[in-house]
Amino acid sequence: MASTTDTSSYKPVSFSVTVITELMIPSYSNFGGKIHGGILLSLMDKVAYVCAAKHAGNYCVTASIDTVDFLDPVEVGDLVSLMASVNYVGRTSLVVGIRVISENIKTNKVYHTNTSYFTMVAKNEDNQPVEVPGLILEDRNQVRRFIEARRRKQLKQNYKQEAGDILMPDDEEMCRQMLVGERCTIAD
Repeated sequence: MASTTDTSSYKPVSFSVTVITELMIPSYSNFGGKIHGGILLSLMDKVAYVCAAKHAGNYCVTASIDTVDFLDPVEVGDLVSLMASVNYVGRTSLVVGIRVISENIKTNKVYHTNTSYFTMVAKNEDNQPVEVPGLILEDRNQVRRFIEARRRKQLKQNYKQEAGDILMPDDEEMCRQMLVGERCTIAD
C-alpha cells in the first residue's frame, strides 16, 4: 500500500528510544526501607523528557501522566532501568511510554516495577507549543502502541467530559443515601 504522506519531517521510533539505568542508593529509601516512589517518578520524568526532546528537537514539558502503578518494590542496591519510547504524536504533543525494571545484582532477578505514559508538549524558545515531527512506526509492536495510545487519549477525553458532570447533590438526604455502605459518616 503506497502512502502519499510527506514523511520528510518524520522520525522513526528508534531515533529517540532512551534507556537510563541508575543504582538505587540508601539516600533514595523511604521509612520502610524501600526506594521512595517520588525518586522513581523523578527518574521517569527525566527519561520521558530526554526521549520526547530527542524526537521533537525542542524543549519539552510534562503535560500529564497516565497512572503510575507500583507493581513491585524497589530495594536499595537494585539497578533500575527506565526504557522510554515515543508511542504517539499529536500536533505539538507526544506520548512517551515508559517501562521500569529493577534488577537485584546479587540474585540477577529482574522485576517489572512500573509502566506509565507521559504526555509531553514541545516548546519553542518563546515557550510556545511547537509542532513535533511525525512518527515512523517500524514494526507491529510500535503500531500496537500507537493505536493503544490513541485509544487512551480518547478515553481520557471522554473521562474529562464525564467528570465535569460529577456534582454533589444539594439534597442532604440524597447525600446520605449515596453514602450508605461506604466507610464514612457525616458529622452532625
